Amino acid sequence: MTVLVTTQAEHWRSATSAISVGIADHQVLIRAGLRGVLQSDERIVVVGEAGDRAGLVDLLGRHRPEVLLVDADLPGTDGASTARLVRRHAPSTKVIMLASPGSGDLLFPALRAGAAGFLFKNSDSGELVAGVRAVAAGQATLSPAAARHLVDRFVGVPTERADQARRRVGLLTERERDVLTHLANGTANAGIARALHLSEGSVKAYVSRLLTKLGCDNRVQAALIARDAAPEGF
Repeated sequence: MTVLVTTQAEHWRSATSAISVGIADHQVLIRAGLRGVLQSDERIVVVGEAGDRAGLVDLLGRHRPEVLLVDADLPGTDGASTARLVRRHAPSTKVIMLASPGSGDLLFPALRAGAAGFLFKNSDSGELVAGVRAVAAGQATLSPAAARHLVDRFVGVPTERADQARRRVGLLTERERDVLTHLANGTANAGIARALHLSEGSVKAYVSRLLTKLGCDNRVQAALIARDAAPEGF
């Protein structure tokens, strides 16, 4: 089921540079809570909601939101499958996966399938809004607990995967590897530009090229490859 969310205020915000967001969760109360938090920020407008896979497909077809907050356990699909579904139906939509605390095992399949972020449902309102804004700006977002799980996961990367990652990173120029190092540490483009004494436009160009060479759809996937290739850093 798809629920359209439109108000006069949202129409006004939609005509500006507000970030359009879709919400997909099978629990009505959670959707309402997320909507309330997001719409408290004047830079965000919720354009639609869905309660299952069919509704999500409909939401994507109607609205193609910039950012989608989606339940990792949405009925009719799972986290990784949902990320792939969004890539098929709305390639420009960036996915933030929402999971119940303790569901860290869902993190890696979702990120590798193309999700740009992973937050737990007990994240506070500030973390949620900041995550949406970061992802809309082309960055990645992880809740602190998810980040901790990520670090723990890369203690002892399997040799075969590490070798594959090193081969892919070997395709990059020295400057692209410098950019990747900072990207893997979660640094935004502006911070990378300052650290490497480059313009922000040049950093964006380097990021675009390294994503293409690595075969990645987003910065999160590139960071995972970087960590696989050199958990201790380049």
